[in-house]
Amino acid sequence: MEIHIESLLPGARRAQGRVAVIDVFRAFTTAAVALANGASEIIMVSTVEEALALRSGGRALLCMGEVRGRKPAEFDFGNSPSELLDVPLHDATIAQRTSAGTQGIIAASERAERLYAASLVTAAATSRALSSGAPNLITLVAMGDTGAARATEDELCALHMHNQLEGRPGDPDAVRRMILAGKEAARFRDPARTHWSEQDLEVALDIDRYDFAIRVALQNGSPVARIEKAI
Repeated sequence: MEIHIESLLPGARRAQGRVAVIDVFRAFTTAAVALANGASEIIMVSTVEEALALRSGGRALLCMGEVRGRKPAEFDFGNSPSELLDVPLHDATIAQRTSAGTQGIIAASERAERLYAASLVTAAATSRALSSGAPNLITLVAMGDTGAARATEDELCALHMHNQLEGRPGDPDAVRRMILAGKEAARFRDPARTHWSEQDLEVALDIDRYDFAIRVALQNGSPVARIEKAI
């Protein structure tokens, strides 16, 4: 089994084989919380307008995500996993738009043999899903900040999953400490950045919080994410 690690939006476009697009802060942590709380599916889109059109047309019940880190005024939820922790979603279909994660999914969706949206909260389950059936090629894509600048949390998540895919357990505590020491984690403690909640950081670093992967498949031309139970 060959494992490649790619980064950023160009890396998502190059990704082949079974692909996991990684966005820890915060798109696919938020997606995992939404699905764990009962959402039936998440339609991933590239623009705010696409998300709103899905809601107005009745295809989606809710919109969640961000532009430059902040919730668009018309959206129901931002890109915040902690905002959703106590929200029952009762089989809702959600349209999600983010600056990195959903853009990476869309970029990777045409070439990927099988596609997952990954973060630390689903790392082990996603690694098991990727490796099931002994595939020839797996690509892990660390999306980074807006898909244009590398981010510690996504790169370390990719390395942690690489260890798991090769049969090593990795060191979750070391991964957590390294991320907490980085500049990206500092944003969550900055009182001037009220849209970055410290509770979001806690949720995002709760490694293997969920025992499911987020499988993404094209449906009517759109990438749709659903729970795939761990093997």
